[in-house]
Formats: sequence, structure tokens, C-alpha cells
Amino acid sequence: MLSSKEFNRKVYLQDKPRIQAKEELLEKLKLIPEIESIPTRTALGRVTALPIFANLSMPHYHAAAMDGIAVRAEDTYEAHEQRPLHLEKNQDFVYVDTGNPIPNEYNAVIMIEDIQEVDARTIEIIAPATPWQHIRPVGEDVVCGEMILPQGHSLRSVDLGALLAGGVLELPVIKRPKVAILPTGNELIEPGSPMKPGDIIEFNGTVFASFVHEWGGEPLLSNIIVDNPEQIRQAIEKAAAEADMIIINAGSSAGSKDYTYHVISELGEVYTHGIATRPGKPVILGEVKGKPIIGVPGYPVSAYLALEWFLRPLVYHYQGIQEPKRETLTVRLGRRIVSNMGAEDFVRMNIGYVNGEYIANPLTRAAGVTMSMVRADGILIVPPESQGLEQGEEVEIELYKPIEAIEKGILFTGSHDLSIDIVSTLIKKKDVNRQIISSHVGSLAGIMAIRKGEAHVTGIHLLDPELETYNLPYVEKYLAGEDVVMLPFLKREQGWIVPKGNPLNIKTLEDIVEKRAAYVNRQRGAGTRILFDSLLKKHNLSFEHIQGYEREMYSHLSVAAEIKEKENSVGLGVYSAANTMGLDFVPVADESYDLVMTRAFYESEGAQLFLEIIKSEEFVKAVEQLGGYKVVSDCVPNFF
Repeated sequence: MLSSKEFNRKVYLQDKPRIQAKEELLEKLKLIPEIESIPTRTALGRVTALPIFANLSMPHYHAAAMDGIAVRAEDTYEAHEQRPLHLEKNQDFVYVDTGNPIPNEYNAVIMIEDIQEVDARTIEIIAPATPWQHIRPVGEDVVCGEMILPQGHSLRSVDLGALLAGGVLELPVIKRPKVAILPTGNELIEPGSPMKPGDIIEFNGTVFASFVHEWGGEPLLSNIIVDNPEQIRQAIEKAAAEADMIIINAGSSAGSKDYTYHVISELGEVYTHGIATRPGKPVILGEVKGKPIIGVPGYPVSAYLALEWFLRPLVYHYQGIQEPKRETLTVRLGRRIVSNMGAEDFVRMNIGYVNGEYIANPLTRAAGVTMSMVRADGILIVPPESQGLEQGEEVEIELYKPIEAIEKGILFTGSHDLSIDIVSTLIKKKDVNRQIISSHVGSLAGIMAIRKGEAHVTGIHLLDPELETYNLPYVEKYLAGEDVVMLPFLKREQGWIVPKGNPLNIKTLEDIVEKRAAYVNRQRGAGTRILFDSLLKKHNLSFEHIQGYEREMYSHLSVAAEIKEKENSVGLGVYSAANTMGLDFVPVADESYDLVMTRAFYESEGAQLFLEIIKSEEFVKAVEQLGGYKVVSDCVPNFF
């Protein structure tokens, strides 16, 4: 048994194709599910272990299918419109309601609408009945002994009703596979614990457990296990004794404290270490005491995808049911996607429905950005033989959301502003089926997205340094000849965002240079970046004078978050971002943040809802509470 000092770093065994690794895992493991008997009333979502047969016929007696009278059909044959027939109560007929048993001497039901009461004991009919009309015979639905459901059937709400009606009060189902989840890492802390630099909240385990529930398994989430091979070994041995499958999170890579491969090798067998995917390469597949074990990376996106690739098929296979497939959609790419040959690329995507076309843009591809999965509408798989996909190319995307939700989405691409989050919230309150799909790419990129038909609306704050005016010169330059609308929207404060207390006493651009403050910049094409560059030019300074000029962020909140971590840092941004992060703010300039949209979108139902929201008192109040904003009250649109 090896100690932590005796472990050597283990590089990946191979770049095995993902599908090959999955097939090997399923073939090598002989999963034998257990069967349990449970009450029918609690069986929703469970899987039948055996064929289920009816204990009763449905219905188990001849039943009236309508409200009316039960009669002998042969007694009614002479009834006619010109020769009405009179029948006597309790001699020729009896009244019945829907579901009542039919007395043995009768063989037909006449609907109550087709009779005329003559007196308390006599009725009149003008049409004959046919034998067994409006009667549900014994076993019309299911006959006693008939199979209600086959083996391997996922039980739905309607199935439970059929089972109970057939006299099946308990039934054999596949026992939910128990999945042990082992989070590992010295850096992990429980949610809600006090945090210090270097601590990471353990949230992957909860996500894993939720996936297991969703797929039909029973999660067994362990406490955090430190990076110690002996403790990892004990946790795996315990999990192998209690669970049907094991997931161990983190420690699957090649770090100095990545012990998972060694411990699995010692206790069982490793089938695969390393798959040809991005993200998700450092995956371990193997078995311990006949139980499948999957080691997944600590990075959330890599881990979630790895579970879908390998645990999901195992859970469904164990239950004896087919793994469901996602709906797919053909879309046009709004941006070029670069890839390297040799591995599958899994790219999270936003999708918008613009001018009758589905347009998709990639989200961040970083493996640790959980929000990329939260915001994604679907995922694009770039095959290993591809070097990338071009802008405008048609591709197929696996959907995370319904097409209907995507079609009603408002695709907002441009400069980031917190007010757009408020608009999105208020739109959702008005129409639960509509959402804003926001992509923070900067003002210039937003204008280009409008020109290319890849967005419904963009937010811009672009200063023309020569004319000292905002936005209009850029719209006239880049959208000349386009049928667009510019809507005055917000006046907001831009200024220096500095740590609490402003430790470097930053007040001017010269202070940033003289005190060698670490500057946190925005990306090229962002309105804030253009404003900063114009300030440099105005003060006869070069970007070379700015320490950290090349450090780029894609939103005001990202700039503020970076500054919060460094006492010697500074960035240019809006007051609301500084206020949200509890930072200080030194005003520099007021600017115009305006909206640009196509004329077609401006006249659409979605845009009218958007405009209704931004003119509402609720929106104005919410935005001005952020601080540093003034909503333009007379937002008269400019048509081009």
C-alpha cells in the first residue's frame, strides 16, 4: 500500500475517443440490477422489472357509458318519429347514470337527451336502440390476466391509473442504482463556511446528486475527502461496498496531489485515463470490486460533461431503459469557432431567432465557468478531424432548452450593463415564455452583430473623440443603408473603480501612471475601452505607460471583481458595478448608453414589450436605485 510520498505524477495514458471509452465501459461491466416491490401510488418514474398483468378486468361489470335509461333493445325496434313508442318504468326500462351497473335483463342504454317524459312512470322514444349501445362491456379497457405494461417501462402518471384500475396495488420495479459521490480536495469547504483566499465552495457534489436524481438513480453524497491517498482509498472501499456506481470528483489529472488513478489501480482496474475531448480530458474510467468508478475533473464544466458522457448511460443501462436523446436544431454560426484537430470540442452556445433564422454564438470555453452551462441554450460538438467552423456556417446543436423558448427570446448582443438584467427580469414577469439572451461582446461588436443580422438589439456607448459625441457617428458609419432604429436609453457615470478606501488615492489618469496602479482594462471594441484610449490621447499618454493595459475583461462587474481582489488596482467602469462590489468610485465622465435595433424587430411584439418595460415606472425606479444612472424620459427613436 503506497503512501502519498510514494506516488509519482501520472500523465494521461491516452487520448482515447469518447465513444470508444463509453462502449468499453459498458461492455466490460456486467451490471445486475436489483428488484424491489413498491406501492403503485409511489411508483411514478420507476421502471418495471417484469411484465405487469391485470388482476381485475376494467371495467369488471357491464357499465352505463351515458346518463339515460337501460332498455331491452328488442323492445324498441318499432320506435319511429311518426310512431313514438311509450315505455313503462321498472317494466320496460330503468334510469341509469354514467358508470352504473346495467341490470342483467337489459342490453342497451338510450341517452337522456333522446327521451321525452310523458308522466312520472312513462317515457317516449322516437328511435330504436341497438344491442349494447352506450354500454361499456366487461374488460373493454383491460381483461383480467392481460398484460398492462411490459418489462423495462418508465412509469408515467397515466400508467399508475391503469395499474390501480387493473387491481395492481404493488409492482416489481428496478431498484434505483445507488451512486456514491466522493468530492475530494484540501481546498474545498462546505457552502456557508467562512472563506479565505484559496478556499473553494464544494458545489459539484450537489450538481452531481441532482443529475443522478434526474436520471433515476439514488445519490449517496459523501462529506469532503482531503487529498490523502489513504483517506481516498477508504472512501472508495466504503463506496464500493454500499453503492452500485462511484463518482470521485477531482484528483483525476496529473497534479502532485492527484491520487485517484493510483488508488483505483491498486483497488481494481483502470480502463481509461484520458479521453480526446475539450473540455474534460482528464477522465478516469475503471472498476473496483465489480463496481464502475468514474474519476472526473474538478473543473465544473469538464465534470458535468463527463457525467453526461459516462455516468448517464450507466444509470439508464442499469435500469434497462434507453438513454434519451436531446432535440437538435440547425443554426447559423454568428462567430467563427477555432478548434484543434485530434479531440472533440464541446462548445456551449447561445441561440437567438433573428429574421426567421436561428443564430448561435459561443459562450466562454473555459472549463471552470459554471455560468456558461447555466446560460447555454445548447451545445455544439466540433468533430476531432475539424480545425474549426466558419462564421455563417450551418451546424447542428443539441438543445438544452425548448425551441419555443428560443424563438421567443430577445437576442441582446453588445455592451454590458446591469440595467439589461433588470429588463430581463421584468420581461419574464410579463411573459413567462420570453427571455433576454445576453452576450457581452462590446459596443462595436454589437453594432456589427446588428449589421450581420445576428442580434435583435444592441447596447452601445461609443464616444467619438473628435466630435465629442456619443453613438450617432458610429451608427451612421457602420450601419449606413441599414433599416435600423436608435433609441436614447440611459445617461450613466463612468469613473475610476478603486478598492474600498481608495488606498492609492487615485483621482486622475496621471495618478494611475505615477503610482503604477495595476489597471484592469476592457476588451477591444468596448465603449469603456474607447473612452479610456481617448483619455490617454487627450493627456498625451501611451498605453505603454499603463501597467496591466493588456489585462482585459468583458463586463463592468468582471472589472470590479478583479479590483476587489487587488489593493493596488484600478479600472474604468460604471458606478453601479463599483457599488455592487462594495468598492469606491471616482467620477470621470457622463456618457450616453443607447439601444440600436433593426426596424423589423422594433415593430415586433417582443420589441414592444421591451419598450413597454424600459418606459415603466418599475424599471426606472429599479435602475436609479443602482446609482449612477438616469433613464432618458423622452426616449424618441431615431430612424435610419
